[in-house]
Amino acid sequence: MWVLRRIGVALVLVWIVASVVFLAIRLVPGDPAEIMLSQGGVSPDAAVVAELRDQLGLDRSIWDQYRANFQGLLSGDLGVSLTDQASVSGQVFARLPRTLELIAVAALVSVLTGIPLGLLAALRRGGWFDRLAMGLAGLSLSVPVFVVGTLLVLVFAQWLALLPAGGFTPFRTDPTRHVAQVLMPAITIASSLAPVLFGMTRAAVIDVITRDHVRTARAKGVAPAGVVLRHVLRNALIPVVTVLALHLGTLLGGTVLVEYVFNYPGLSGLLVDAVNARDYPMVQGVVLVISVLFVALNLTMDLVYGVLDPRVRRA
Repeated sequence: MWVLRRIGVALVLVWIVASVVFLAIRLVPGDPAEIMLSQGGVSPDAAVVAELRDQLGLDRSIWDQYRANFQGLLSGDLGVSLTDQASVSGQVFARLPRTLELIAVAALVSVLTGIPLGLLAALRRGGWFDRLAMGLAGLSLSVPVFVVGTLLVLVFAQWLALLPAGGFTPFRTDPTRHVAQVLMPAITIASSLAPVLFGMTRAAVIDVITRDHVRTARAKGVAPAGVVLRHVLRNALIPVVTVLALHLGTLLGGTVLVEYVFNYPGLSGLLVDAVNARDYPMVQGVVLVISVLFVALNLTMDLVYGVLDPRVRRA
């Protein structure tokens, strides 16, 4: 029952987001038909603009456009791009795996660095390692991702020539180059997520380690490693998982600068181009897919949270 409630809330959220996006992008100043016909600074004839508006269905009422749009969404059709008449679904799902891969690698790097370092810093609270790790985490948070990305390109691509400066090569074409091109953008994204996981893990472990059940486990003679892994880390991971879910959702829409710095052809670049061109179907398709992924990610993390803390399932 708890799972069904979560799924129901998730579906309602997706519908609300899709409706808000549909209405918001149509309030942006500018006529898509006129913009499409004004390429190169040429002023289009009013009759030609009206004819294109009729072809694209932009002369219909907002309600008719909304109804037709959602009928298409329910059948899995995201429409066609206003700029090149290509399938929105085809372009979105061609780029989506690239952005998801980037975020997945960044999340893996963040988890493998932030959580272990946060645990070690908490266990050595006040020591030199704790102070050094806290300083590095604060420094990493204070530097914007585009600066981190630019520095990585300068050092590893220009000075050391160890990694390519950017671009994208399909894995099946050249696996080694593919991994090399994903590595720096993923590390750049991780530079903003890993310090957050570090700080949350450190604070959560410090809080849990002083609780009664931990002292009881120690009094019973449980080995230090067993105390840390079974009694401390398991409970400390609950808030860490929540923070990770929220930040991963944010990263879905926040990779624009990183993809731009590394010339990475992901979903964010497609969204920026669509906004500039007033390409309503493309904007709505990209935002809808990102929203569905965000909601699905949070739903997954809710289920994981329920496994870690059974009290959540009774809420």
